Amino acid sequence: MPKTRHVPTAPTETRFLASGEEVDPHRHDDHQVIYASSGVLEVVVDAGTWFTPATRAVWVPGGTTHHWRVHGSATVHLVGVPAGSRGPRGGEPSLVLVHPLFRELLIACSQTGPAVSPAERRMLAVLTDQVRPAPEPATMLPVLRDPRLRDVQAVLEADLASSPALADLGRRVGASERTLSRLFHDTVGMGFTVWRTQLRLHRASLLLAEGRTVTQAAAACGFSSPSAFITAFQAAFGRTPGSLYR
Repeated sequence: MPKTRHVPTAPTETRFLASGEEVDPHRHDDHQVIYASSGVLEVVVDAGTWFTPATRAVWVPGGTTHHWRVHGSATVHLVGVPAGSRGPRGGEPSLVLVHPLFRELLIACSQTGPAVSPAERRMLAVLTDQVRPAPEPATMLPVLRDPRLRDVQAVLEADLASSPALADLGRRVGASERTLSRLFHDTVGMGFTVWRTQLRLHRASLLLAEGRTVTQAAAACGFSSPSAFITAFQAAFGRTPGSLYR
């Protein structure tokens, strides 16, 4: 397990990255907003993996150990926020809605670097005031801590195009449908169907960032049709996949 770095001040900068580049586990005393204006960003925290196209950013509270990677050629905007500022969901990492004004503020703040001058501090204050939690469903693939659920995930990931019922998955991993259903609700906080949609959206987002078409991503990830994938994607991210990945 890589050692966690402590970076007291959260960087404020713009980075241009190739697909697959990543930043190792670290934490900083400041809060930070991480946003990819192109490509797909994955931010990994203890609870799971947040994944975002250009309509969402991730708020990482100060003190939170995290690492992140990009898929597809990406431009990543990092903005450090003073620790005294309040986040969208208290002290929890969360997905942030990127509306047009917030997007321009993110880009501008990341390009000017740490807020030193009075004008830069004012702009950062406006950005912080504009932080809004993204509407549900939040796109986060949670870590599965129960070994039976991890086995379910492994079975699905081996052939995501198929759609086995929970009862069939139970027979494969040695647990009843009722037990698996209860485990998803009690330990993951969501039902199996909702979790599987998150898994499919996560994989499909990565495929789109790598240049696959909407039709190819839908088929590879088990959606019943391209239109079903478009509907699920738009519900999660507020835009159709075709409008984000042309």
